[in-house]
Amino acid sequence: MTSPITSVRPKVGAKAPDFDLPSYVQGQDSGNIKLADFAGKKNVILAFYPKDDTPGCTKEMCAFSEDLKAFEEAHTQLLGISCDKVESHQKFAGKYDLKQPLLADVGGLTGKDYGTVSDGKSTASRVLFVIDKSGTIKHIIEGMPSNAELLELVKTL
Repeated sequence: MTSPITSVRPKVGAKAPDFDLPSYVQGQDSGNIKLADFAGKKNVILAFYPKDDTPGCTKEMCAFSEDLKAFEEAHTQLLGISCDKVESHQKFAGKYDLKQPLLADVGGLTGKDYGTVSDGKSTASRVLFVIDKSGTIKHIIEGMPSNAELLELVKTL
């Protein structure tokens, strides 16, 4: 009998696993977003969350949307990512007027690469990865830190 494979979370200082995922951005043509799109240009906060339109996820994504300008001024791209489909992201973003891109990791392969989705699970754990412009993971944060805390972290990159 073999035991289920569990994904291993990359460590701080490691190269962030690349991804190429369908996305939804309110008011824009949606397409795929890759981590490589930001290389040398912006830091990235990759925010894994369990499910669209649930209380904790709504609070987190709405807070990001409210402070999006401050993150942009800090040369940082916020990306929400869950295992929900693009259509679910579209409804979620429309209902709460979310401004940041929401990535559709259907099947959880990117979540497995980042150690946030375990085999047999259909949702990601709430984990944020702060990735610098060179693609290196600088911070890994479980839960929901305040935007002020996150802004302080990215200002040190």
